[in-house]
Amino acid sequence: MTGVITASEPSWIAPFSGLSPRAFGKLVTVLRREGAVVVRKGRPWSLPLEDRALLVAAYWRTNLTMRQLAPLFGVSKSAADRIIDHLGPMLALQPRQRFAKDAVLIVDGTLVPTRDHTIAERSKNYRYSTNHQVVIDADTRRVVVVGRPLAGNRNDCKAIADGGYPGTGLVIPHRRKRGQTELLAWKEEHNRSHKRVRARVEHVFARMKTWKSLRDCRLKRDGVHHAMLGIARLHNLALAE
Repeated sequence: MTGVITASEPSWIAPFSGLSPRAFGKLVTVLRREGAVVVRKGRPWSLPLEDRALLVAAYWRTNLTMRQLAPLFGVSKSAADRIIDHLGPMLALQPRQRFAKDAVLIVDGTLVPTRDHTIAERSKNYRYSTNHQVVIDADTRRVVVVGRPLAGNRNDCKAIADGGYPGTGLVIPHRRKRGQTELLAWKEEHNRSHKRVRARVEHVFARMKTWKSLRDCRLKRDGVHHAMLGIARLHNLALAE
């Protein structure tokens, strides 16, 4: 079908996936190795693997509705929905198991506005959201672990390393004690250093949310978790270029 988006035309890849054609090609190669092309029962896919992967990435990148997205790839709305349900989990980031002894990891949470109110709650952004705990490597700024989503009105004090959660065993800023007007100079300097390091995770969240599904997720049930994991993987691939 002519006039549709296809991965065979490299110029479509970057704007609709956030990846260079080279990085996208590597992703498709890994998907093939992981069994994404295994023949399934029933009707065969109408799109090749490359186009299916681009469709999923384009959905996360643009946050278009299925009715808007499907014609761009020359498929039906239901076919686009099945492709996302099938391939989305296969794009998920696999958590790292080993780290260098001197690795610095940063933990923080981010809110994702989510329309499925069975898994979301009103949060400090006044929207129904899910709260996702993310661990990044401070040196490379790559995501290494993404936790399962919590309701947006919950904060896990064992996972968030900020000034509001003392006593967790994590490195957090120094705080003034009751009656204390100012901190010692070395504590102030430590806090400034801590803020500079923790700013890196905020930069990661900002980059990940250029995939617009994380600004207003319409997926239900585990869909928001799969999107978060998949976008983390795409973010890492884009960062490696």
